Amino acid sequence: MIQLYGYWRSTAAYRVRIALALKNVPYQNHSVHLIKDGGEQHSEAYQQLNPHQLVPTLVEDGMAISQSMAIIEYLDDKFPDYRLIFGTPQQRAQMRSMALAIACDIHPLNNLRVLQYLKNSLGQEQLKVDEWYHHWIHQGFNAIEKQLKQSAGKYCFGDEVSIADVFLIPQVYNATRFNVNIHQYPNIIRVHDNCLKLEEFQNAAPENQPDAVH
Repeated sequence: MIQLYGYWRSTAAYRVRIALALKNVPYQNHSVHLIKDGGEQHSEAYQQLNPHQLVPTLVEDGMAISQSMAIIEYLDDKFPDYRLIFGTPQQRAQMRSMALAIACDIHPLNNLRVLQYLKNSLGQEQLKVDEWYHHWIHQGFNAIEKQLKQSAGKYCFGDEVSIADVFLIPQVYNATRFNVNIHQYPNIIRVHDNCLKLEEFQNAAPENQPDAVH
């Protein structure tokens, strides 16, 4: 069985949980608490699985895969009955492009270790850290909102869930958690609301994970 090492609030782990749910692939969850005891991701045991000391990590048949994009593309190849990257080569590239814009341009600037470094190592006040977070979310969401105006149906690309939705919904969750006002992004909100009507997205939500703290 697939083993998934993640954390309930991790945006990247959330993406993988959605993909696994959509593909109806069973897995065993292993919680890696990102804050407890200085962060369990830094433990020697976890570094044996993932030297980058990040979540998620997927393990199958003795092979460990890190990075949510690589994990989801692996799942798409291995379980092709439900494709998250589909259509013509151009359409597939556009789906990847939107997912990568979130994974590479928005999320890294707002990751836990970046925010912790700004506050703890550089001595930035929480207000400044919040301003940093909001700035990069708005810059990224402004661009995605424009893209969705051209591509979206019920979901990011037409009326089928794609990898772009799998990446967008966790980022919206994260933005809302940090009190970003997203009301100026009606297309993002519409796609988000439509995705959350699906049982697979609901089951993958952070609050529904066994290691969630309420």
